[in-house]
Amino acid sequence: MPLALLALTISAFAIGTTEFVIVGLVPTIAEQLGVSVPSAGLLVSIYALGVAIGAPVLTALTGRVPRKALLIGLMVLFTLGNLLAWQSPNYNTLVIARLLTGLAHGVFFSIGSTIATSLVSKEKAASAIALMFGGLTVALVTGVPLGTFIGQHFGWRETFLAVSMIGVIAIIASAILVPINIKNKPSARISDQVKVLMNPRLMLIYAITALGYGGVFTTFTFLAPMMQEQAGFSASMVSWILLAYGVSVAIGNIWGGKLADRHGAVKALTIIFAALAALLLIFQFTSGFGIPALITLLVMGIFAFGNVPGLQVYVVQKAEEVTPNAVDVASGLNIAAFNVGIALGSVIGGQVVSTIGLAQTPWIGAVIVLGALLLIRLSGHLDRKLKPAVA
Repeated sequence: MPLALLALTISAFAIGTTEFVIVGLVPTIAEQLGVSVPSAGLLVSIYALGVAIGAPVLTALTGRVPRKALLIGLMVLFTLGNLLAWQSPNYNTLVIARLLTGLAHGVFFSIGSTIATSLVSKEKAASAIALMFGGLTVALVTGVPLGTFIGQHFGWRETFLAVSMIGVIAIIASAILVPINIKNKPSARISDQVKVLMNPRLMLIYAITALGYGGVFTTFTFLAPMMQEQAGFSASMVSWILLAYGVSVAIGNIWGGKLADRHGAVKALTIIFAALAALLLIFQFTSGFGIPALITLLVMGIFAFGNVPGLQVYVVQKAEEVTPNAVDVASGLNIAAFNVGIALGSVIGGQVVSTIGLAQTPWIGAVIVLGALLLIRLSGHLDRKLKPAVA
């Protein structure tokens, strides 16, 4: 594997850390900025909206920009956004900083896969993409708990300063290691992009993605205050809990991909969504008790992000059938759908916290995930119904 992939992995690590570290900082930010916990949780939604806008829209607008220049420019924007968060005097400035970093995130992962595959031979393409996305997994396992620890002991602003320093390392690595002669992949025609958005089968999968991810983030956004106020853990213990949760997520990512390979995307997602809904309901009753809450959370982590490989594989397979000229566009829009789900989930979770209390977020999340379960069963039924006609 070429060293240029290391630059992409470092960038992915920095981006993954800044996206998810806010979950561990919600109580700290709420207290230090004098805002409510739901308002602090809204910072997750703002970032996700930036990603959802950035992925399809800015990727299309930057289609002619040389790939290396665009990659460095994105990491500069990302670093500036985190420096702005570090210096934020108030909540509104922090909102703007989160939006800027989210925009950079959206375009980075839209072009990152293309850059990664252009660096290796065709038979190594999947491994190159996996290596780049490995930066996200490492961020969940190490970056998020470490960032939470920094925020709790030195202040949440210092967390964003630390992430911006990783951004600077990513810029230097990209400037030195990424070749300048990466070819721009031709942008999909407007008609192909419209075809993706108008296709009911792809829109159904995007709805499944948004609901399946959104249900998780209804609770995940407020995980730190739940583990402190409900389960009774100390603030310092939350960093270790997030570390353990990140390990569960890493295991779930690998297991979820193997499950989808072995049984197909629809069956794998059915199993994952059913288990996730059940675990969220169990968490509703265990969240008030320390050890049972922790055990439920760690098992839930295996399923919470295990749906990602299956959803990405499913949308690509379906796009190859119904919009073969715009598979990349369909895949990129699924990234946007993930983040629409994150935004909606954290907003709904915030409303739940404001109206009926922190303890009620798990069962609301379970209901949303059940919606994803019903839709994946419907999509599987349509696949079986239409298969003979295709043959």
